[in-house]
Amino acid sequence: MNDNDNVKSVCMDAEEIERSLTRIAHQILEHNRGAGNIAIVGIVTRGDLLAKKLAEKIEEIEGAKVPLGKLDISFYRDDFLTHLSPEVHATDILFNIDGKDIILVDDVLYTGRTIRAALDAIMDLGRPATVQLAVLVDRGHRELPIRADFVGKNVPSSSDENVRLFLEEVDGVSAVEILDIEAGGRAGSAPLGGE
Repeated sequence: MNDNDNVKSVCMDAEEIERSLTRIAHQILEHNRGAGNIAIVGIVTRGDLLAKKLAEKIEEIEGAKVPLGKLDISFYRDDFLTHLSPEVHATDILFNIDGKDIILVDDVLYTGRTIRAALDAIMDLGRPATVQLAVLVDRGHRELPIRADFVGKNVPSSSDENVRLFLEEVDGVSAVEILDIEAGGRAGSAPLGGE
């Protein structure tokens, strides 16, 4: 969690996050009539951690291990040229996505630009049967016609606020916080390990 004074509220705690992920896992299985053709791909840096949790929950529920991958969209972003040194991570998708029902996972859905970049990256890897979007938080303010298929929680927010997911594995605590954007800052994911 963030220790700064700009934290306005905690809209999800660790238990709420877990319950939401369990519900999303059930919804994914119901929508796809089981786990037979699905593969889960998380957007780096926190979407991939949520994707891993979803894959584990689906395995618990269905008894089936689903293909799991992570996707780095750094070079697909439409603001790539304005960020001279993007933080590059590895894309790790070791399965054929052709014909698969891909569950794309991200932490917070905001303008839709991250998802647009992820769709471009996925299409460069193959031709899935479908791409379905699962997000923990939908905060609104869409700039592109993107809608999540599976949502943990809708969190109304102002464009002057940041909605950030913190996870035990990398931040020491799991929570979704609403924070004021600091002067000169912009909305976006929290760096790994908090701030």
